[in-house]
Amino acid sequence: MKGLDLGQLTSLCSEIREYMVECCSKNPGHLGASLGAVELAVALHYVYDTPKDKLVWDVGHQAYAHKIITGRREAFVNNRKKGGLSGFPKMSESEYDILGAGHTSVSISGALGIAEAARIKGEKRNVVAVIGDGAMTGGLAFEGLNNAGALKSNILVILNDNQISIDRNVGALHNYLVKISVSPFYNKVKNRIWSILGNRGLRRLLQKFMLSTKLAFMKNGSVFQGLGFRYFGTIDGNDMGELVTTLQNLKEIEGPKLLHVRTLKGKGYEPAEKEQSVWHAPGKFDVATGERLVSAGGPLRYQDIFGKTIVELARADERIVGITPAMVSGCSLTYMMEEFPGRSYDVGIAEQHAVTFSAGMAANGMLPFCNIYSTFMQRAYDSIIHDVAIPNLKVIFCLDRGGIVGEDGATHHGAFDLAYLRPIPNITIAAPMNEIELRNMLYSATLPEYGITAIRYPRGNSEGLEWEKPFEKVEPGKGVVVNDGSGVAVLSLGTIGNRVKKAVARAKDAGVDPLHINMRFLKPLDTDMVDYACSRCNTIITVEDGAVMGGLASAVSEYISASHPGKKVVSMGIPDKFIEQGTVDELISECGYNVDNIYDSIISAR
Repeated sequence: MKGLDLGQLTSLCSEIREYMVECCSKNPGHLGASLGAVELAVALHYVYDTPKDKLVWDVGHQAYAHKIITGRREAFVNNRKKGGLSGFPKMSESEYDILGAGHTSVSISGALGIAEAARIKGEKRNVVAVIGDGAMTGGLAFEGLNNAGALKSNILVILNDNQISIDRNVGALHNYLVKISVSPFYNKVKNRIWSILGNRGLRRLLQKFMLSTKLAFMKNGSVFQGLGFRYFGTIDGNDMGELVTTLQNLKEIEGPKLLHVRTLKGKGYEPAEKEQSVWHAPGKFDVATGERLVSAGGPLRYQDIFGKTIVELARADERIVGITPAMVSGCSLTYMMEEFPGRSYDVGIAEQHAVTFSAGMAANGMLPFCNIYSTFMQRAYDSIIHDVAIPNLKVIFCLDRGGIVGEDGATHHGAFDLAYLRPIPNITIAAPMNEIELRNMLYSATLPEYGITAIRYPRGNSEGLEWEKPFEKVEPGKGVVVNDGSGVAVLSLGTIGNRVKKAVARAKDAGVDPLHINMRFLKPLDTDMVDYACSRCNTIITVEDGAVMGGLASAVSEYISASHPGKKVVSMGIPDKFIEQGTVDELISECGYNVDNIYDSIISAR
């Protein structure tokens, strides 16, 4: 690639785009942002000596072209499949993937660590962090900027600004970046001089001068300047010539630098350019027509049950507010934003802030529903303890994507929420078995007898039950018997109980009648139900779509060892390892708690 001229590089970008679109049409992935960042990926590898020079991509939604041009073109057809490429940068996958990143806003801190390690070791290398404008709202990004500026480290941060992450970007920083990109004084001066100078050599000489003196022309980069960075931009991130020239010039400038580039999300594929939120991760589609191949009909997704239910609750209770960190469409808070825009908040990619913001709301008499994906809530753990649990402020946490989520892999599975929430005092932890229980738990959590409540539910379609019924109170900490058998008991938590039901039905056909209890709550644990199971059965099987270590298995084992010694406990769930990408069914089978696994455990325990 380094032997190509600019015209050939532009042609290469077109070929990469066509290949990405073709692959993703059959094997879905995060397409839109990567289409916009093709020139950026090509230019960076063209100008820098990678992997000696270190290129750190934030999250990886924008890094598909990077993967394709670093030896993984053929493997890209299996992107996000079980045994295939990860959808995100992954160190074990390639020497060109410098850090693994599935959660956003991490690139600057990681790149700074690499740069400082190189300085200490006396290594001469360039270090570049590529971060999206949506990711720049994360507090970790600013922590990295602040430290890098103070250390005066030799690092280049590229702010890839396409004005949208998954949904439209929000907040003061987004507005500030827009002002930078349209700075009338700077752009007027630049365009005037560019029109006078026709000679490419003179333009390059002048551009080199302007890169080192731009702050004399404009003050819009002052927020980055104040953090110790020299600000350069904005430039067209889809213009190969401008990118290559700028990056070559920046290689000669020492110290912390920030280059602000503008790219078009979905660039080069018209449907993706027109509907950028939809084409962030569009699923399968027809390349020729752009028609998305969406399955017709089917049950509502659990996220939509949440979205519709919270609107119904908010109509009856003016205290209710909805809060999410940049996952409005993902968690279906869109319904509430349409009907109650003044009581709905997208706080940007800032999970810790979302939790403490909710605490502030609760402290002043509001009833916040804080909806955060299970895996992203890990980033706000201290805020849950310090700002919500210790003062015992009533916040309702809705943990979407609980359990195995599928093709996004280890960074996105909701494996740990049950385990990391259970030790925290003052929190009720609930997991509905179906959409009716989810609806009733959302309602019940608003009642006075409930305090801080975490309700976790999975990604994907619900069970197809008739769920729009009058609300019914769910007693906190009380499970229900699904099948009243004996000999062996199966205690399930959450929607995995529906797989248990199928296994129990098969066992009954085989002459075994197990007791099946839907525990519904991890905390408080329904010890009456555990006592009942122990009174009728010698073997207790726990099944959960979460980490076995610390979750339902641990809670039940702890209680039985103290109260019913001699009873055997068999634990089924996510084992003590990180689970890679694949379909949900493939991964649940790998973890050993699919219907066949549960049936086998019942039969062997009789």
